[in-house]
Amino acid sequence: MFSDMQAAGARLTYQPSPRDLDLPQGSRAFPHERRWRQPEQRTGNAREDIVISRWTYAQTAVKREEATTPADRYFFSIALKTTRLKLTRGARTIFDGIMPAGTLYVGAPSKPLCAQFHAPCDFLHFHVPANCIPSAKSGRESVTPDVLNDLVLLRDAFAEQLAKALTEHGHLVDQDFARCIAQTLAMHVARREQPRAKVNALPKWRLRRIEEYVRAHFDHCIRLTDLAGVAGLSRMHFAAQFRAATGYRPREYLLHQRIEHAKSLLLNSETSLAEVALAVGFCTQAHFSTVFKRMTGDTPARWRCASRNALVSSGPAAVDPASGRETISGVLPAELRESCEMRNNLIT
Repeated sequence: MFSDMQAAGARLTYQPSPRDLDLPQGSRAFPHERRWRQPEQRTGNAREDIVISRWTYAQTAVKREEATTPADRYFFSIALKTTRLKLTRGARTIFDGIMPAGTLYVGAPSKPLCAQFHAPCDFLHFHVPANCIPSAKSGRESVTPDVLNDLVLLRDAFAEQLAKALTEHGHLVDQDFARCIAQTLAMHVARREQPRAKVNALPKWRLRRIEEYVRAHFDHCIRLTDLAGVAGLSRMHFAAQFRAATGYRPREYLLHQRIEHAKSLLLNSETSLAEVALAVGFCTQAHFSTVFKRMTGDTPARWRCASRNALVSSGPAAVDPASGRETISGVLPAELRESCEMRNNLIT
């Protein structure tokens, strides 16, 4: 869905901590999984304990994994990075597309799951005994495996903050603190409000039309009405279905595209920052730099330097013979903030 050039910057910002990876498994608060969803049991850990582990995949080639949740446990997964993947069970597709950072997935006991990773990713996994799931409050739907199975909460802000609390200090996290965070997450899932009405996700063929339109016109004025017209829906229905399909508001998605194009220019050309800002639709370099830093955590100049250094240190990348460009799977950035208004009132 996203061009190879747009994807280059997102790939290079994926930086697993060497300090954490070099530590012995037993000394980490949550060890990295050698096989997907199969954490190494610590010596002395009781079967009823909550187990926390981390799954990272830094390659760009598609990777397929399968696992079945134990009969006495639930499986929680929080995306620490925005990625692209597909989750299936048999012929049924549970999720297919861009999974934003902060997305929470919950699987019930004894349920198999297949995952296809199409881009670098980083997930925090919680293997929670069934007896740790608190019962729901009166008046709400009872908490059963059917209710919690294949639950996908896109960009769950509370789950994302809990994950950050665990990961920001790396291997220094206290085990009791980690267990408390996991229990809080289990309570958050069990006590969540059930949605009153389900919004259908935007069909893939409509989503492809939107992506193609935005790619072709990202440097021009694009209004919500324009996107809704391309999709063939009313503004209200388009906005709701687009968010259900991607986890993003249309304005956020458009902003992503502008910054991703900016990353390509920064990484692959010597274009000045002022020219890059104008080329991707910002009216001033200062505005561009402000939005860029909100989304990536770095200024454009520092990002360009760090990304080029990372590219050199990682060695030559695979090249598509037909295009002569690097073949890198595209993902959106992990962090999003409400942006200040863009030139020409981008989306109203």
